[in-house]
Amino acid sequence: MEQLTFAQQAQQFVANHTIMVVAWIALFVAVVINLYKGVTSKISVVDNAKATLLINNEDGVVLDVRTDDEFKSGHIIDSVHVLPSDIKGNKLNNIIEKYKDRPVIVVDNNGLTAQGLANTLTKQGFAKVSALKEGIAGWRAANLPLVKKHK
Repeated sequence: MEQLTFAQQAQQFVANHTIMVVAWIALFVAVVINLYKGVTSKISVVDNAKATLLINNEDGVVLDVRTDDEFKSGHIIDSVHVLPSDIKGNKLNNIIEKYKDRPVIVVDNNGLTAQGLANTLTKQGFAKVSALKEGIAGWRAANLPLVKKHK
């Protein structure tokens, strides 16, 4: 019986398991792209402890990008409420001048949209921008304080 070479075995495997091989390649490409974005990104993703340190020790400011109702139902103390459309439309002139050189932490509901908005802020001239890892959901889950009055 003839022994197959590694190349022949691999070729046979790919032919028999095309969907699985394509899925693994797609997953690998997605991981590489995600790692590349993480390495080249000018923002950082911070957890609750790091966000608290930035607020307390470095005069960091929290930009809450949730809806009006979500903001009113509970937000981090001294948060500044900003709509995502204002960030995307570059309508933050007074905020840019006021907080440009301070650490800025972008907060959303669950940490998913904050990173994209944080990247937009760096392009608009903010120096130190972070996104809260799990958003207000993670803040709440850690039993950290929220205020319910609108500023």
